[in-house]
Parts: sequence; C-alpha cells; structure tokens
Amino acid sequence: MQSFSSDGVNLAYIDLAPTSEVTRSETVMLVHGFGSSHMVNWVNTQWTKTLTHAGYRVVALDNRGHGQSEKLYEPAAYSSQIMAEDVRRLMDHLGVSQAAVMGYSMGARISAHLALAHPDRLRALLLGGLGIHLVEGVGLPLGIADAMEAPSLDVLTDPMQRMFRAFAEATKSDLRALAACIRGSRQTLTAAQVGQIAVPTLVSVGTKDDVAGSGPELAALIPNAEAFDIEGRDHNLAVGDKSHKQAVLDFLTRV
Repeated sequence: MQSFSSDGVNLAYIDLAPTSEVTRSETVMLVHGFGSSHMVNWVNTQWTKTLTHAGYRVVALDNRGHGQSEKLYEPAAYSSQIMAEDVRRLMDHLGVSQAAVMGYSMGARISAHLALAHPDRLRALLLGGLGIHLVEGVGLPLGIADAMEAPSLDVLTDPMQRMFRAFAEATKSDLRALAACIRGSRQTLTAAQVGQIAVPTLVSVGTKDDVAGSGPELAALIPNAEAFDIEGRDHNLAVGDKSHKQAVLDFLTRV
C-alpha cells in the first residue's frame, strides 16, 4: 500500500494498473463502506480484479479511521463532506483530473457528497448499497456506535448491533474510531441537492437490503440516473454480486 497526507491525516491507498490488453483512459475511484476497508470491500470481493481486467486503472483508499489509515476519535473528523475531500485530495495527489467514482454504503454517501461539491471531477457516479436513505435517512443507526463501545459482543442482543460489532471484530477494526465515525458521518442530502447531481449515475441496491432504502426512489430524484436491483441480495452480499459487477461494467461502457 501507499499513503499520502489529506490535510494532515495519513491515508492509505492502492493504485492498480489495468491488466487487460485493451486499456481505457479512465480511472475508477473506489470508496468503501463503514467498518470495512479497501481490502474487504473491493479486493476480497474481486471488484479490483473485475475492473482492472476490464481495462480500468483502479484506485481504492482506506477511509480515515479504517484499515491502514490514521485513526481519529472525534466525530467531527468524520463528516461526509470531509471524507469526500479525502477522495478529492487523493485524486489531486495522483494527478487524476476526472474519474468514475464508486462508493458502497457509507462510501456511496461520501461519493454523493463529492459529486455535489466537485461535479467536474466525476465522469460517472456509482452508488451501491444506498438508496433513498441518502435523503430520508442519516446513515446507520446510532446504536451501532453503542455496539462498538459495548464491553463485548456477548452483551448485545439487537441483530443489527451484533452484525456490525462482529464484522468490526472480524476485520480487526479500531472500535473507538468506528464509534466516532458513526456519530460524525450522518449527513444527508436534500432532494433539491440530489437533483443537482448531473453526472451519469447508477444506483444499485439489493432487493433484500434493509439498510439502504429504495434504489429506484433515489434514482428518480437524480436527473441522469438509473437504478439496478441486485436480486436476492442483502446489504452485505450485494456488494460482490456478479450481476452488480456486470451492471457497473455495462453502465461505464454506455455513458
């Protein structure tokens, strides 16, 4: 992994060259979800392999507080706007003037804020695992932060709290940093703001996802967007689904 300073915060990232004989003059920036990392969200699910084999340069960072990036413990350090600027600064650091930006779950929320703040930097926006809750919700329940601070997994009874705590432990995450992240990254966009996103957008949500909210409802608010239903997949399994990958490749080819 490589690293760079984003306004004083040390962030880790990977930068992968295309592996296909037919290369495209395009970079895909990957922004992972809460409690995850570039490795868990994008490498282990074969996304990086899929995209580099399709001819794309792929850049994926570990969000602040996650993976091998610096851990911060104040919620204010994790606003969606600040984390969007992390992605923008990484693009600046690498000399990437424009890219297709793909985020999953919290990463999709970050990517949407990036598209609103810096529309000229995106050629396409790919929102996975986040639907109308970008507008009508404020991210994961605050109880997830409480779950990160619980003395152990054993004392938790709520299924969602248990799921996220178990995931965080499995990925050996910094639980205190994740609690701060949940409390700080709860910014929504209004319907009017979402309506200002003019870049071609794909909204992909699992049909069994009870976290994201409706993908078609969000897509209907974005002028140049379409929705893709990831059939039979919940929030965790939708990200690496084969049909999801194909839908993204087809979309990038069309727009």
